[in-house]
Amino acid sequence: MFIPKLYKVTDVDEIWDFVQNNSFATIVTTVQEKPIATHLPLTLIKEGENYFVKGHLAYGNPQWKTIEACENVLVMFQGPHSYISSSWYSHENAPTWNYQSVHMYGKGSLLEKEELIEDLTRLLEKYEQHRENPILWDKLSPQFLESQLKGIVGIKIKIEDIQAAYKLSQNRNEADYLSIIENLQKEEDPNSKQMADVMKKRLEIFE
Repeated sequence: MFIPKLYKVTDVDEIWDFVQNNSFATIVTTVQEKPIATHLPLTLIKEGENYFVKGHLAYGNPQWKTIEACENVLVMFQGPHSYISSSWYSHENAPTWNYQSVHMYGKGSLLEKEELIEDLTRLLEKYEQHRENPILWDKLSPQFLESQLKGIVGIKIKIEDIQAAYKLSQNRNEADYLSIIENLQKEEDPNSKQMADVMKKRLEIFE
């Protein structure tokens, strides 16, 4: 991923939080030099000094057969993004687009059944435990769980390279930066409002 120095993010903890909050990812592998992709929720796990992303694909999705064969699996996480009108600046300039994105590269492998169950249990706890009637692993019948396990293949990627870019109008002066936030908040697009919140939090951190 091309990342201008101004937008490059290297703080591992910051990237970790971003991925945990934007965990619906795109995983890319290749077959005979042709890229193929699947969109799926992933979990980011630290084991010792190593980071892994884990998830599962439908058994009927042929991409799982490429996971171990692919030299470098690419996983992309996308945060809020929004069009930035140059009419919001105090001077003439070109419009642009703000965004947050993280790319991870690594070697892929398939999960054994017990590791897949651990990952599914973790996934359910993340998205269900706060609900009034949470659907957790130990609340489902063994027969149902076994039938579901037959239809999926667990995958994990050992992360070997991380590239993170936050393009948040860091190159603008304070007046233009505040103007961008104000105008994003007026937009009807939910992504624009989320981008305004991200930029506002960044401003608060550096104040």
